[in-house]
Amino acid sequence: MNEITLDVKIAKTKIDRNIYGHFSEHLGRCIYEGYWVGEDSSIPNERGIRMDVVNALRKIKPPVMRWPGGCFADEYHWMDGIGPREDRPTMINTHWGGVVENNHFGTHEFFDLCELLDTEPYVCGNVGSGTVQEMSQWVEYINFDGKSPMTDLRKANGRENPWNMKYFGVGNENWGCGGRMRPEYYADLYRQFGLYARDYGDNKLYRIACGASGDDYRWTEVLMDVVGTEGFRRGPYMDGLALHYYTSIRRLADGSRTGSATSFDEAEWAEIIGKGLFMEELVRKHGTIMDKYDPKCKVDMIVDEWGTWYEAEPGTHPRFLYQQNSIRDAIVAATHFDIFHKYAHRVTMTNIAQTVNVLQAMILTDKEKMIVTPTYHVFEMYSVHQDATMVPIDVQSETYAFDDYSFPAVSATASVDADGKLHISLSNASPHKDIAVSVFVRGYEGKNVSGRVLAGESMNAHNTFEQPNRVQPKPFSGATRTADGLTVTLPKMSVVALEVS
Repeated sequence: MNEITLDVKIAKTKIDRNIYGHFSEHLGRCIYEGYWVGEDSSIPNERGIRMDVVNALRKIKPPVMRWPGGCFADEYHWMDGIGPREDRPTMINTHWGGVVENNHFGTHEFFDLCELLDTEPYVCGNVGSGTVQEMSQWVEYINFDGKSPMTDLRKANGRENPWNMKYFGVGNENWGCGGRMRPEYYADLYRQFGLYARDYGDNKLYRIACGASGDDYRWTEVLMDVVGTEGFRRGPYMDGLALHYYTSIRRLADGSRTGSATSFDEAEWAEIIGKGLFMEELVRKHGTIMDKYDPKCKVDMIVDEWGTWYEAEPGTHPRFLYQQNSIRDAIVAATHFDIFHKYAHRVTMTNIAQTVNVLQAMILTDKEKMIVTPTYHVFEMYSVHQDATMVPIDVQSETYAFDDYSFPAVSATASVDADGKLHISLSNASPHKDIAVSVFVRGYEGKNVSGRVLAGESMNAHNTFEQPNRVQPKPFSGATRTADGLTVTLPKMSVVALEVS
């Protein structure tokens, strides 16, 4: 029996719009060719930022953007990316392919991008190879409106007013590429670096500490004990603790992954979706540790790197992490959002990796050409849940099983928006069969139902520059009202978005 039960009367938790956040690193073609083409490019741009990408992203309402990394953040020295572009020093991007970084996209360009997207900037500072002074001066450069050397420098570079940035990360993956630190050592560094990343005026910085990789629960225990306890007042009380988890087949010694994004069998279909669902165990167990030290949920869980990670596409630079994106990835995205909504009392921001041309991207570009991916469509279809009130939902689903993986075939989430409309999002991970679901709706009297569906005709269905609309949302007529709710027939390999009013 496939049944979903929800009760609108007990809905109370807000789904923070920042759960639909993004991550854009100086990696491969995410920044250069993805966002930045330069003011002299024949590709239509505004101040060097390509507008086809901006216009496409506006449609999915990106609430927050994390930058400049990622591993790149802990080798990035921000003063290299300000001033006249022709005078900016070049560097070698040692993490991502050993290519030359010309620093043409820096602080001003990033905040320009955020203004064009109407998105909140989330800047990640350099703890791994930087200094306390360097980080402190960057925050001052961005946010201070008084008389100081950094304010004068910002004004000399063409920006009179501060940007009033809210979100700031004190380091990235400091257990790995950000310094190979022990949690005790990083916790002490956080106390030091975070203290000097100061608030200016009425703008209060929301400080995000580096959290665990996957199931490293000891890291969370130490950070919450040393930094996150309510009694700690000698330094900054962290506002958010980050978590990173990637869904992949297998990780190799050099950090790359195995498995193709588009050439795979059912065993890999089941493995990727099953491993993606492991996110719920991670959120629940890390959340339990956080509850021990912070029962009032004053420290948010920030999942600021997540998504699928496969082998780079054949013929591309292996360290540029350029991969295709299929209906399988769309289902992974949908099930992640279902999990994040369920724990919205603790999870307030997530950032998919990455927005353009890298890993589970929204958008792929090839010179002047641009396409959107199935994951992009999930973000658009789920955008109705941003800042809506989460409706607790019980899902009883038949099992989909293949080889070593077994999990519920149906996943779902629901919310009520500010206009009182009920939105129900569902997915069917079975590659073989449509599934009929009975949805019991309590405490809501809506009479009309409409919907859209994103489905693939094959497990690897994806969009290409030759066939850009192979996978896209279409009107859905498989839902009908009943006396106590809905009956919904979910096509195989699909994501469905319903509106009840």
